[in-house]
Amino acid sequence: MYNNNIDKIIKILKKCRNLIITAGAGMGVDSGLPDFRSNEGFWRNYPPYKKLNLSFYELANPATFIINPELAWGFYGHRLNLYRRTEPHKGFYYIKEWIKKLSLNFFIITSNVDGQFQKSGFDEKHIFEIHGSIHYLQCSKPCLHKVWDNKITLSVDEFSMKSNTIPTCQYCGHIARPNILMFGDNNWVSTRSDIQSQNFSNWMNSILHEENTVILEIGAGKAVPTIRNFSYNIANLTNGIIMRINPYDYNVESPHISIPMKAIDALELVHHNL
Repeated sequence: MYNNNIDKIIKILKKCRNLIITAGAGMGVDSGLPDFRSNEGFWRNYPPYKKLNLSFYELANPATFIINPELAWGFYGHRLNLYRRTEPHKGFYYIKEWIKKLSLNFFIITSNVDGQFQKSGFDEKHIFEIHGSIHYLQCSKPCLHKVWDNKITLSVDEFSMKSNTIPTCQYCGHIARPNILMFGDNNWVSTRSDIQSQNFSNWMNSILHEENTVILEIGAGKAVPTIRNFSYNIANLTNGIIMRINPYDYNVESPHISIPMKAIDALELVHHNL
């Protein structure tokens, strides 16, 4: 169904100078990646954990790397393998084409740790991954505030969901973990994210006094509203317009605009009419 707001969005995009993409889990779902918004959703994507009566909170927890590293690395090893073999959906490439066609300045803020924006060819210097990335590792202590490329290959038992290999810190030999901000996480090494945050701050300072800024918010829910908060804060700072794409929690106050559709469907519809 053709959404009435599509025409408004296209007109605004054509006048846009600066595009800020704020992306939540819904951006990756259309690539076939799981969404962990609830235990039911988590268990639907990972049935073995339902049998083991293990929640997302218990597995995405730094304490599990100490208490049961085989289980922790089974979960993150499985996700790492999934993210590596998953190709970004066409919506990523549509946005790239808009940026080129309309000569837009852009920056991406995402809570996703899957690296799909980099995989689809966006410049790393224009991406802020607020929760880190599964494609980097850190010490679980940590011994040093350093991160390094995640080049490991793990095999995960599909019944026990445990890994037979436990990656170790390249500096001290202690258990390594993904450089991802987890629940109750006091040991996350934010070095890489801090650099990205500074890149974003510098970019924002360069466009603050310009007009026609658009915040394209994709698949950001209300359960953990971090990305939504970013969208509103940026809109307030820049007097910008939020374009919210979400099939569920899509309501937004005027003058902002929403499209109650999945990411790929909405982006495709805009793309074919831009």
